[in-house]
Formats: sequence, structure tokens, C-alpha cells
Amino acid sequence: MRLALRIASRYLFSKKSHSAINIISMISVCGVALITAALICTLSVYNGFSQLIGSLLSDIQPEIKILPAEGKTIDGTLSVWNEIAAWDEVAYITPVIEETALAVYDRQSPVTVKGIPDDYNEGVPLIKTILTGDYTLRDDFSQKELAVMSRGFKMRDEITSYAIIGAGVAVRIEAGANYSRPIELYAPRRQGRINLANPAASFVSQSFYVSSVFYTNQAQYDDNLIYIPLDDARTLFDYPTEATAYELCTVGGASTQRIMERLRDTLGEQYIVQDRLMQNGESFRWIQIEKWITFLILAFILLIATFNIVGSLSMLIVDKQDDIATLRKLGADDRLVTNIFMAEGWLISMLGALSGLFIGILLCWLQQEFGILRMGDSGAFIVDAYPVQLQWGDTFAVTAIVLLLGAVTAGYPARILRRKLEQKRS
Repeated sequence: MRLALRIASRYLFSKKSHSAINIISMISVCGVALITAALICTLSVYNGFSQLIGSLLSDIQPEIKILPAEGKTIDGTLSVWNEIAAWDEVAYITPVIEETALAVYDRQSPVTVKGIPDDYNEGVPLIKTILTGDYTLRDDFSQKELAVMSRGFKMRDEITSYAIIGAGVAVRIEAGANYSRPIELYAPRRQGRINLANPAASFVSQSFYVSSVFYTNQAQYDDNLIYIPLDDARTLFDYPTEATAYELCTVGGASTQRIMERLRDTLGEQYIVQDRLMQNGESFRWIQIEKWITFLILAFILLIATFNIVGSLSMLIVDKQDDIATLRKLGADDRLVTNIFMAEGWLISMLGALSGLFIGILLCWLQQEFGILRMGDSGAFIVDAYPVQLQWGDTFAVTAIVLLLGAVTAGYPARILRRKLEQKRS
């Protein structure tokens, strides 16, 4: 094989008797290189968009979310939750309640209400998304109490509850942080019959002052989500001990996948354990589908480009008939002669693949560093330039399919040559 590779490399770079053979060989190399570079750049752009979406969602999504496999709620009285909270890898675990309600201020709109504990920000950095106002769910009377008592007044027993609303919700119901009036949240009663004579009695309502407005630049959250204290959510939706999910934050450096496997072993099949990728699986799934469909389309174009190798090798076989006869007289068998032209096709594919990889990686680096390809007017999109992330797994996949297609296309004229050699010998 070493001798075949040496002769093939000499054929690749030497001048042929017909210049068309050299031209077709260069076209083959250029075609493979361009498609390889296009594959690398395209897959890297899809990886960049996946990374961008993941970074945007990470501020308000828990690291791990536990949902019921059947039904809507989780029993919060089970001792297993205290056991999980005692794990060394777990920094924070809390129940949450997420339900639909009607928000009313100057206008009204259906919203998703999420009940969270007062220390929720320790596990999920919601405070990073605050646009206006302060992150507050309940009144802090530590300073107020001293001031009131110093004036001889009695402290009120009730504690004011606050809501943190999405920017889109604030626009729709025309409410905002620190407005003088509270917003009203209405939810249907879970138990009892509907009184047709008094339909309003079939709803539970609670008032919340808006402490802050958050903005994530994600419509599914900004336009629909309202955070309220967990205790108020239990009252509003009549979940005294239940929760719709448990959210978990890991200790820094802990393996999320290992903790998820441990949770599945502990909880069994009655619960679904999701990381951030699974929680937003629909968005990422479509990106992955588009990514690999594009990969298949470009791979098909690559297959067409590699057919130039068939033409190049066929013409080279015709051009080197005298060399083939000389090699056979010197004792070369049919396998050696066939391997020479197989190696020639491999070299064309490999030269094109290496050139394409270099060009693709260079273009990805230039896009990462300088943002050459812009997405449009500055400020109109989340990022100004197309995001790019090069993954070596994609690089290996592209290289493998280029070499595989090169071997398939090189094998066709080589097999024809071997068949003809066998016929001449017989």
C-alpha cells in the first residue's frame, strides 16, 4: 500500500499528457474543499444559535426541574424532598406552583402565575433580569418596625405581598413597578360547584402590588409570566401542600448529569427529571433538526461534487495505460494497480477535506473575533453578528463523510479497471 500511495501522490502532482486531467482534478479538490468549508461553517452557526438560546434562558430557568410523570401536582409532604435537600451536591431545592390566572389592572390579560419562595433568588438569579423596581416579594419590616414603634404606633399584622411581572405583561395590562394600585389575579376555584346566579363566586382573587418588572428578551416569559410568593400561590390555586414542580440548584462544580441520574434512581418512574436543555427541548429540538437536515442537503451536494473524482480517475486511467503495462511487466499484480488509483481518489478527497477544514475553521474564527457577517441593523436583534461555535465532533463527522464519499467514488473506476485487467489476463 505504501508503494501504491507513493505512485498515486506522484500522479496527483505531476503534469499529465492532457491538461484537462489536471483541470478536472483541481475542480474535484476545490469542489470538495468548498462543500467541506460550507458544512463546517453551517454546523457552527447552528451551534452558535443553540448556545445563544441556552445563555438567554439560563437566568430564569433552574438547573434541574422535577415534574410529575402523571397528573399535575407533586405531594410536598413526602420525606424524599428533605433527603434530597441533604445531599452534598444540592445547594438549593424548592417547590414551585405554576398555574394560569387572569391579571387585571387598567386592562386584563391571561397570564402564567408562578409561586416562588422568598429566597428563590438564591437558586435562580431572577434579580439579573429586573428591568425596573426592586426584587421584592414581601415587605421587610426590620427597619419599618423600629420607625413605627418609635412613634408609638402599633404594627399591622398583615404583610404586603408583591408581584414581579414580565415586561410584556406590564404593557398589556398597563401596570408597572411601584404603581399606587395593586393588580388583581383571578383563578377558578378547584373545588365546589359553579353558581350560575353568581359566577364571580366561582373565582378566587388576590391583590398584589408590583415591586418590579423583569425582561429576558424571551417572549414566552416576558409576555406571560408573573412571580408571586409561594404561600399566596397556595391560597390562590388551593394547593395547601402540593406543588406543580420542584426546582433544584447544584453546588458549583457538581455534575448535573450525575445528579439527574441519582434523582431518577431515587424518585423512580413517577417523576420526570429535566435539565435546562430538556426544559426548553422544543426550541433546541427544532434547531437540531434544521442543523442535521442542512447537513444532509450539503452532504448530498458533496456527493455530487465527488463524482468529479470519478471523471478525473477515469481519464487518468486512460492516460496512464503505458504506465500500467510497464508496472505489470515489472511484476505488479492487479491489486497493486487498483490500489494506486484508489489511493489517487483518496488523496484528492483528503486534499479537498484538509483544505476545506482549514478554510472553514479560519472563517469560523474570523466570525467569532470580528463578526464579519452581520444580522442586520445594529440593535434590531439580540446579537449583531451571526453567533458561531465550532465543535470538534462536527469536524470529525464532516471529515469522516468526506473521506467515505471519496472512497466510494474512487472505488467505482478502480473496480472497472480491475475487471478489465482480469479480462486481459484471462
